[in-house]
Amino acid sequence: MAAVRSSEQAVVIAGGGPTGLMLAAELTLAGIDVVVIERRSNQDLDGSRAGGLHARTIEVLDQRGIADRFLTEGQIHPAVGYAYNPLDISDFPTRHNYVLALWQRDTERILAGWVDELGVPMLRSRDVVGFSQDPEGVDVELSDGTTLRTAYLVGCDGGRSLVRKVAGIEFPGLAPSASWIIAEVEMREQPEIGTRREGGGIGPVNRVEGGGPYGVVVRETDVEHDRDPTLDDLREALVVVYGSDFGAHTATRLSRFTDVSRQAASYRAGRVLLAGDAAHVHPPQGGQGLNVGVQDAVNLGWKLAQVVKGTSPDGLLDTYHDERHPVGARVLHNTSAQVALATPDDRHDALRETMAELLAMDEPRKRTAAMLSGLDIHYDLGEGHPLLGRRMPDLDLGTADGPTRVYELLHDARPVLLNLGEPGDFDITPWTDRVLLVDASYDGRWELPVLGEVDAPSAVLVRPDGHVAWTGALTDAELVSALSRWFGEAKAPS
Repeated sequence: MAAVRSSEQAVVIAGGGPTGLMLAAELTLAGIDVVVIERRSNQDLDGSRAGGLHARTIEVLDQRGIADRFLTEGQIHPAVGYAYNPLDISDFPTRHNYVLALWQRDTERILAGWVDELGVPMLRSRDVVGFSQDPEGVDVELSDGTTLRTAYLVGCDGGRSLVRKVAGIEFPGLAPSASWIIAEVEMREQPEIGTRREGGGIGPVNRVEGGGPYGVVVRETDVEHDRDPTLDDLREALVVVYGSDFGAHTATRLSRFTDVSRQAASYRAGRVLLAGDAAHVHPPQGGQGLNVGVQDAVNLGWKLAQVVKGTSPDGLLDTYHDERHPVGARVLHNTSAQVALATPDDRHDALRETMAELLAMDEPRKRTAAMLSGLDIHYDLGEGHPLLGRRMPDLDLGTADGPTRVYELLHDARPVLLNLGEPGDFDITPWTDRVLLVDASYDGRWELPVLGEVDAPSAVLVRPDGHVAWTGALTDAELVSALSRWFGEAKAPS
């Protein structure tokens, strides 16, 4: 199989937010020449935006050896939230059984620092303004008048994605039914701290020290607007909801969002792909958006790298849509349900109380919390062991080189064939340039979120994104098929 023809950049990423940064890192770890196009002159954000990282995202960062960078700056909380019902996950079988409260501006800053260490070039203060693709590549037009030739273009350019629009990818979904103003603002009077049943609330931006400035999310009376919100709009909305504007002044962030819910019909159009908000937008309930985007990037990165190298056929990229589109659709579904539950009337009050009673039960709590945290994601890879298509647990292993963890084996973003049986039963030589074979021992329980304890496999093939591609014995004929399917055909002996 021929490698992709040399070009200025193998991959161009439009957008340097969390999704674009994570994808750039994944491609760089795989040895792919990538450049990020970012409209901002630096990584600064106008306000805090997303407020936390869920368990599966922290696991993904742990798989790359950078989780501690985030943990040292955030605050750990034991519960996720569904329609303002706290769901404790401290009993979940993961090292990271919590939510990490960390503002998006800090998440981006830390990711950008890592990407800079990896040497990823970023073209700042410019946008992708157009492109055209042909069978061999994509010509990407930038706002500074230059054009880049690339093998693949990935749109990580947000909900209003130009890449998605130019690619002609439809973006169906639900029109907005509610609108909220979001702000960071000083207040002369002590506000009412906490969340509201209709969505939103008030809380200190500095979660540790408290006090002002305050983060405010307040529902508006009208849904449609033809201009950006003003400080007077915020004050009026506060009076309607709280009966006071609390002397709001000096807003450092002021914008609005709605409950619009849309998803790209396809995450791929030829040599153009979408990830993050470019592929799906939804209400912020549950704090899932940033997390889903980062996980999109980790699913796509290694696949795109193998196709660029010529290791795997172009069709491998179709599995990105096949696996991630259902995940995005489920997020749209559960956020829409949470918006409906927040409807401020007596009938929905009764519904919320019923849901609260259900979510206080163990099984509904576990299922819903695993969905929100991303720990229950199951890619449909066919029938087989319960691990197949699910995240690999971060087991403590014994090896000839000493103790290690599964996620430490994934730091280089390479697939791992983990052998927990007798060594020497499989010749990895035809894939040794791509797959790491590790002989190890593990004597503990195998436990998965929601499913509970599962039988211990004798060997596991773990993809770079941490999901299990195959389980069985090294002598099984299906192992060769799995290696070839996911990581390219066997290399002929030299």
